[in-house]
Amino acid sequence: MRHRLTSALAARAPHEVPLGDLRPSAVMLLLLGEQGDERIVFQVRTQTVRHHKGEISLPGGRRDPGDPSFLHTALRETQEEVGIPPEAVTVLGALDDVVTIGSSHLIRPYVGEVQPGVQPSIAAEREVHQLLEVPLGYLRTEECRVWKPVQREGVVEATPAYEYHGHVIWGATARILDQFMEVVEGCEAQDVCDGRQATRR
Repeated sequence: MRHRLTSALAARAPHEVPLGDLRPSAVMLLLLGEQGDERIVFQVRTQTVRHHKGEISLPGGRRDPGDPSFLHTALRETQEEVGIPPEAVTVLGALDDVVTIGSSHLIRPYVGEVQPGVQPSIAAEREVHQLLEVPLGYLRTEECRVWKPVQREGVVEATPAYEYHGHVIWGATARILDQFMEVVEGCEAQDVCDGRQATRR
């Protein structure tokens, strides 16, 4: 499936949201491990960051004025936060822009594959409290899907989320993950279809 995933992401034309008054930022959805044993890197934010204290996010951050592109931002922030240099990441493609509610960030998500032997580590202790490597296979199960109560303007709403060992992935990060999982499921369905056609031959 890895080759099909790479092709599917490379062929995407991601929806880009007009920046307007939004704060530009970019993140990297990083894949670790061999095919069949892939893991996605998440980080638990500290209580000292300005926005989204204690929440789970993907490596990334706000675009600096000197950054030539959103991709540069995602790769720069990935190195600054989890210690993985840009040359150790093979960028597979981008997903649709996501806008955060409340903090008004425009997030441009990219998907990257980390070179074998390279491991993430906390490189920004003020921002990153803990790293999580969540198996892709687990994220594809119904077991990890939960509902997260969120209060907005005095009203409590249930929002779709993912749970992993007591950690709840929700909000913009969950929406980015939803997009990626749709691509993964599409590739899996195509693999099954191709397998059936090969069997008939």
